[in-house]
Amino acid sequence: MITLLMGGVFSLIFALLGTPLFIKLLVSRGYGQFIRDDGPTSHHTKRGTPTMGGMVVVISVVASYLLTHLIVYLISPGSDGPSVSGWLLLLLMVGMGLVGFLDDYIKISKQRSLGLNAVAKIILQSAVGILFAVLALNFPDNRGRTPASTQISFVRDTWVDLAFAGTIVGVILFIIWSNLIVTAATNGVNLTDGLDGLAAGACVMVFSAYLLMGIWQQNQSCGSPGVTGACYEVRDPFDLAMLAGALCGALIGFLWWNTSPAKIFMGDTGSLALGGALAGFAILSRTELLLLIIAGLFVLISLSVILQVGFFKLSGGKRIFKMAPLQHHFELKGWAEVTIVVRFWILCGLFVAAGLGIFYAEWVAGL
Repeated sequence: MITLLMGGVFSLIFALLGTPLFIKLLVSRGYGQFIRDDGPTSHHTKRGTPTMGGMVVVISVVASYLLTHLIVYLISPGSDGPSVSGWLLLLLMVGMGLVGFLDDYIKISKQRSLGLNAVAKIILQSAVGILFAVLALNFPDNRGRTPASTQISFVRDTWVDLAFAGTIVGVILFIIWSNLIVTAATNGVNLTDGLDGLAAGACVMVFSAYLLMGIWQQNQSCGSPGVTGACYEVRDPFDLAMLAGALCGALIGFLWWNTSPAKIFMGDTGSLALGGALAGFAILSRTELLLLIIAGLFVLISLSVILQVGFFKLSGGKRIFKMAPLQHHFELKGWAEVTIVVRFWILCGLFVAAGLGIFYAEWVAGL
């Protein structure tokens, strides 16, 4: 437990102290946010606010994770270092963050609202996603557990196995399935990141859920002394919990500067990195479908865009909402930005509570 606390505190300090330094650097270089003309007019006052703040979150998480493991090793030389699952989650988070960084940099340097073109973005994200998926099916531990499984999971692996027609078919289908989760998660966080502090605060709650589930999976891990019945076949649950704690700490530190009125935005650098981390936790903790509930706010906001676009095309130009994503609909209805953010945080908390309730109830039912 002390290890988890160390990772979270280090990450919090790095982000809290590092963000204002990064703001000064961005301001000195003139790296400010470009605001769309077709968005809410209230957002025009945010033009020029430093962006790419997600770099601070990513760097804080990586630094705190490695520093915590180094300190633990110095205190106890026989302890395990960073796990395979930990490295894989960092690969997905950092890889998606780099794609977002390229997107942000092009927007800033070209002074436009569009960064990478759609094809380039899809290729880069797919490359990171495929590499993650392939590696996740390898590296078994001493019990033969690999970081990921070809079985589709809810609270744990289900009987639905993508390898129903053999290993090769299973690997191919898992790569597709994994990339679908990654794409959905990154888009969900990206669409949510439209108001000051909204995405960062929501992600704190969701990653807190994975912190708690990681601790529980570690305590109820199959093969552990005295554990019987509804145990969990997750390769490195404690290390995943440490990363979840580090993400919570980094986001809280960043939120200090990102809350309204924001001094810095996370940009696509942050939203894609956090979306990648969400997908990584879902896949590596064997809770893929549970992500739909825990991250219900992101799902709701993504659905608002899908419904808006679909209805617009089918109806010949009519709209369901005044504007999508959903948070901008309420802005145009006259809600204050802070009111929307707090109420959406409440919704996120309810979704997270429901997901944790299902997670625990399944364990109780399996005893």
